[in-house]
Formats: sequence, structure tokens, C-alpha cells
Amino acid sequence: MSATPVEQPKDYWRVGFLAMVLATASIPIYIHLPSFAAARLDLSLGQVGAILLLIRIVDFLQDPLLGYVTDRWARFRAGFAVLAMGLLAAGCVAVFSLPPEGHSALWLTGGLVVAFTGYSLGTILIYGQSAAFAGTGRTRAQLSLASWRETGVLIGVTLGAIAPTLLANVSASADGYVAFGWLIALLALIAIVLARPLWRKTQVASMRLNGRGLIGSGAGWLLLLAFVNSLPVAVTSTLFLFFVGDRLGLPDMAGPFLILFFIAAGASAPVWGRLARRVGARRVLLAAMILAIVSFIGAFSLPPGASWSFAAICIGSGIALGADMVILSALFAPPCRVQGSRRGRLSASGTSAPRRRWRSLPGPCCRCFSISATSPMARTAGRRSTRSMSAMRSCPAR
Repeated sequence: MSATPVEQPKDYWRVGFLAMVLATASIPIYIHLPSFAAARLDLSLGQVGAILLLIRIVDFLQDPLLGYVTDRWARFRAGFAVLAMGLLAAGCVAVFSLPPEGHSALWLTGGLVVAFTGYSLGTILIYGQSAAFAGTGRTRAQLSLASWRETGVLIGVTLGAIAPTLLANVSASADGYVAFGWLIALLALIAIVLARPLWRKTQVASMRLNGRGLIGSGAGWLLLLAFVNSLPVAVTSTLFLFFVGDRLGLPDMAGPFLILFFIAAGASAPVWGRLARRVGARRVLLAAMILAIVSFIGAFSLPPGASWSFAAICIGSGIALGADMVILSALFAPPCRVQGSRRGRLSASGTSAPRRRWRSLPGPCCRCFSISATSPMARTAGRRSTRSMSAMRSCPAR
């Protein structure tokens, strides 16, 4: 099966915009939800932790199923994309913009299930079609695509992190959350229109891949590496506001710290991509991992008020995150493609969809672990939701 040549950069910016929209409703929801649930829904930290754990379990169970469906009925991928954006928009509006009907915890859970189902489906599509978007599954082409895609992700995360604060100054709502939900819905509708040409691309012929083939290809080690790399991000995104507000005593600085972190990641992503193409992806990824360890290792010893030191940590760890996002996903393509060729089983939709199903496992696993482990630890340490949320409410929502 032949591949449609990719027009750079026109097609790649569409991928970047779609990734940006999806990312606006990913990590930022975890950042905002504790303070939002305490201020607007009067839910405790324990309740929020239980809801998020349930959401991640649902995500963990349904992600392989969604991947199978998009792989099995690949000819309907344009319709799946519309469904994904529609679910994302409806879920975010229900969570942030509409008053809860009935029990607030059940309403919040239902809205999050809808939103994250849309997010998972959209993410599977955008990563599952990587070979079609790039015209090939080779590493250099995947690195070029990943630079655009992951830069869009980081822009979306930054936008989602600061949007409620910015929107509070221009909307009728005092906290900006109502406008935030409608903003995500608007971006999702725009993404449906702009991404339409992406789903018309011819699929690249490639092979199916099962678990045994994944291990035999050497990608199993990459999967383990992805889990190790995802765990710090999952834990810190869960505890970030508590650390800045309670440990550093700088609740008003949480927003600027987040912006600094994601700007550093977004600015470094294209640079990491170019370095990987020039000196090799594995060498660059190793350097980035060392940078992440060095930059973050001193966070536990910071005294209260150490704003400049924590800002330096945000910059260093953000730069390291840019490499992780760009390089790891691109590294999965060659071993999966080679192993699939050895096994000789053709797939109409390419290796990318099954590869995405395996590549997506570390994220939900890490977030499940993070939420289940840190919520009891926070309660044991005396982090009452009313105390922590009131101290930090001004950061993402004032």
C-alpha cells in the first residue's frame, strides 16, 4: 500500500494543533481539579483522589479496547475523530461550565469519564496514525513529526494550566472555570475542521504486533523506560500545588512555576528533535534523563520561600521533559516495524495503532499509582483539603 507524501509543514501543523487541543484537557485537569472540586463542589481531597483513581482505572481498561476498535475499523477514523472531540467538549463543559445535577461527586465522575474517553480516543488516533502523517515509520520522519506534535502538546498543557486565571479576568465567572470549559469545547470544534485532511491520508502498509512480538523487538525495554519516565511526571502533577503551597509557602507562584516549566519543555522540544536526528535519539535521551535527575534531585531539600531555586528546577526538568516527549514515541516505531516484518502479518492500519496501545500503558498505570499512593499519604501528612485548597485557590482560579 503506498503512502501519500506529507506536505511540510502544512500537514504537521494540523497534527500539532490537534495535539494542543487534546493536551489542554489532560494534565491541566489534574492540576485544577483539586481546587475546583473543593471550591465549587465542596468535595474533600479523599473524594477527589478516589474519583481520579476510578477515572484512571476506567482509562486503563478502555484504552486497549479503543485502540482495537480504531485499528479494526480504521476506515472510519474521521468519524472516530469527530466523536473524540465531541466527547472531550461535552465532558469538559459538564465538569467546569454546567451546574451539577444531583449528587456533585457522581456528576463530576460522569463528566470526567466522558472527557477522558474523548481524550483517550483522540490520543490513540493521533499517535496511531503517525506513519500515515509522516509518510513512513522510519525514525527520522517520526522525529520530525514528533517535534511538531509534542510541541503542540506542551503548548496545550501550558494553555490549560494558565487559562482559568486568565479567563477569570475577562469572564463573568469569578474563578474562570466556566469559561475554561467552553474554551476547550470551542477548540475541539475548531480541531474537527482543521484536522479533516489528516484522516484522508493513505495508510502505510505495515504489520500487526502482539505482546510477544513487542518483547522480542526490544520495545519492551522502551515500554519499561516510558513507565519510569512517566512516574515522576504523574506524581509531581498530582502533588505540585500542595508542594508549592504547603512546603514552599508560595501559593501565588504556582501558576508562574507551571508556565515556566511548560515553556521550557515546549521551547526545548524542537531542539531535542534536531539533536536526535544529528547525533542519535538514544544518546540524546540518555543525556535528557541525566539532566532530569540532576535538576530535580534537590527539590526535597528546598526551604520555604526558595522561589529562585525552584524556578531553576522547573526550567531544568521542563527541558528534560521536552526530550522525553519527542524522542520516546519516535523510538517505538523502528523495533515494532522490524518485528512486525519478521512475523509477516499485515495490518490495514499500520503498526502505529497497536504500537500506540502498548505505548499508552505507562501513562494510565503511573497516574493510577500516583493517585492511589499520594492521596492517602497526603491525608496522613495532615493535608486537609480545606487548608490546602484555600491556600492555593488563588493560583489557578482567582
